[in-house]
Amino acid sequence: MPTSTTPPSLSHGLKQRHLSMIALGGVIGAGLFVGSGAGIAAAGPSIVIAYALSGLLVMLVMRMLGEMSAAYPSSGSFSAHAERAIGPWAGFTAGWAFWVLLCSAVGLEGIGAAQIVTGWLPGTPEWLWVALFMVLFCGANLAAVRNFGEFEFWFAALKVGAITLFLVLGVLAVTGVLPGTDSPGTSHLTPFLPHGGDGLIIGLLASVFAYGGLETVTIAAAESEDPVKGVARAVRTAMWRIAVFYVGSMAVVVTLVPWDGAEVVTSGPYVAALDELGIPGAGQVMNVVVLAALLSAMNANIYGSSRMAYSLVRRGQGPKALGRISGGVPRTAVLVSSVFGFGCVLLSYWRPDDVFPWLLNMTGAVILVVWAFIAVSQLRLRRRLAREAPQLLVVRMWGFPWLTWVALAGMATIFVLMAREPDTRVQLCSTGAMTVALAVIGRLRQRRRADG
Repeated sequence: MPTSTTPPSLSHGLKQRHLSMIALGGVIGAGLFVGSGAGIAAAGPSIVIAYALSGLLVMLVMRMLGEMSAAYPSSGSFSAHAERAIGPWAGFTAGWAFWVLLCSAVGLEGIGAAQIVTGWLPGTPEWLWVALFMVLFCGANLAAVRNFGEFEFWFAALKVGAITLFLVLGVLAVTGVLPGTDSPGTSHLTPFLPHGGDGLIIGLLASVFAYGGLETVTIAAAESEDPVKGVARAVRTAMWRIAVFYVGSMAVVVTLVPWDGAEVVTSGPYVAALDELGIPGAGQVMNVVVLAALLSAMNANIYGSSRMAYSLVRRGQGPKALGRISGGVPRTAVLVSSVFGFGCVLLSYWRPDDVFPWLLNMTGAVILVVWAFIAVSQLRLRRRLAREAPQLLVVRMWGFPWLTWVALAGMATIFVLMAREPDTRVQLCSTGAMTVALAVIGRLRQRRRADG
């Protein structure tokens, strides 16, 4: 009896509702709920402009990525597109840099989640909670992709529900309709630029990195029932999601509370706004939402890192063991990615003053490097697609090629601004060193394969 020689492949266990909610909730991270406080303190009310500018850049990046992912659905997403458009070395560089970023982020999110839980249960060790979260999400990702989808569906539902309720209450308070509150008017919006252009720049840099994670939906689409439809829908709704959740909520926050209030940084801008409205237990409510955001990010990053590693290996860009499929899941890649993430947690305890900060700096600007690869890849692939397979252009980049060049100019501007600031300059140099090292390794591998 003949046997099939077709190698096992990833399953298509994600339903459209999973992908839709991943796209919707993927833009809402812990960086928005907590990290935005530092940006508000630096930029004041002009943080709204900072989020709008960085949001415009992210919209362009997502449109470019959506165009390529709808034409060529792949669990390698931008890494596979970079390989197709630029060369194997580019796919190698973008893919492994992103893998290191996601695995490191898993550890950081685990630490943040554990700190919230130990605040509720003092005396319990943080590392134990991190280990518990790791086992939970590693196990879920090992079992089946639909488990990842279900976790993300409910996490996203909680985040979307929370921020929607916040926006409704905030708008009612701003307009003076909410009972028991007086409209603050524009009293908190002046001075609009309290620290001048430098403050706006700091806020802009903070806002850029708050958008990281949007790429996951294009990775997940490859395992959905209809990848092309899923990517197209996610990309087409990106504009209003960014405008409402990020820019809209920042506008509500800086209108409701003084930008220079200490609680904006210490408690977080959303807790400060809810306290201003007299919402009882606002801090604990937001802690639950932030915990959900952190656990959601852990789950998504374990998933994304394992699929990126799997795709790289399938394209001959890594250890073959990471490409093994069992039950439609790259289980070895899931395990290795989770172990790497937990290793980052251990480094935060064992080497908090040297190795751990070095790792954080090394991954600090990776998302910008990825965006640059996306833009260059789209410039090259769009012309090729229009000439050879125009039917694959289900999603089209606006104003091609001019807006692609505008996006690249925006990224170059952010790199220059990072070089001006002492804190971000270290991240820029460290990420640059890692990127160059990966590019050199990728080029050597590419040349060896060509010669062999």
